[in-house]
Amino acid sequence: MKQTSLFFALIAVVLGVSCQKEAPEKPKVSYDDSAKPKTSVKIDTTQIEIADLPVQFQGTNYLIFPVGDLNIYGGNARGGYESSASNDLRFKISNYGENEIAGYLRNLKFREMGSDSLHALTDKPMLIQTVTFLKSVADKTKQQILVYTLADMDTNKDGKLDASDIKSLYLSEVSGKRFTKVSTDFLELIDWNLIESENRLYFRTIEDANKNGEFDKKDVMHYHFIDLSGKDWKVSDYNPI
Repeated sequence: MKQTSLFFALIAVVLGVSCQKEAPEKPKVSYDDSAKPKTSVKIDTTQIEIADLPVQFQGTNYLIFPVGDLNIYGGNARGGYESSASNDLRFKISNYGENEIAGYLRNLKFREMGSDSLHALTDKPMLIQTVTFLKSVADKTKQQILVYTLADMDTNKDGKLDASDIKSLYLSEVSGKRFTKVSTDFLELIDWNLIESENRLYFRTIEDANKNGEFDKKDVMHYHFIDLSGKDWKVSDYNPI
């Protein structure tokens, strides 16, 4: 009897995995009768925000505090804080590299060294995935610039901001000030690269030209660069094809 039950349980697991594999991915953009989708999303006040320990990029005068939701990595908002090492890991919301912070963050807080006041990067709902300090640009031009990849609009209209929404590119000073979007709304950021020898940040985006909600070979690629030697962060287009 146990063998029969086990057999049917295994069949159920296999079928479940098969169904999961066949389930279609969420579209990046969901369209209605309008040319562009409604993308506003409210801040979820039911989530419990926590902050990681501060980060200071080498050569800067600011501490950066990553802020995110407790339950993104499986934390239990209703339960207690167990003291075991394995459970402590669930409260970590970001990872640090030499010049980068990565995670699923709702905001960043900044504090200048010698000051007691904190200020937030933004007051709008966002999901920040990476923050990169351009150290080589700072060494050459004395401009201390942060580069962000993030989701700032609910482009698939599922009521939340997550990795299924369009990814955008932003810049700011290392203080968090001049937080500026440099990619275009509804264009998906593919990648970016810093060319140190000319202090230019190059990036590529893709446009859902056929409005099918997906980004594929039938859509249009766009190529851009920003001259970081100046202070206006003007975006210019180029055509390498």
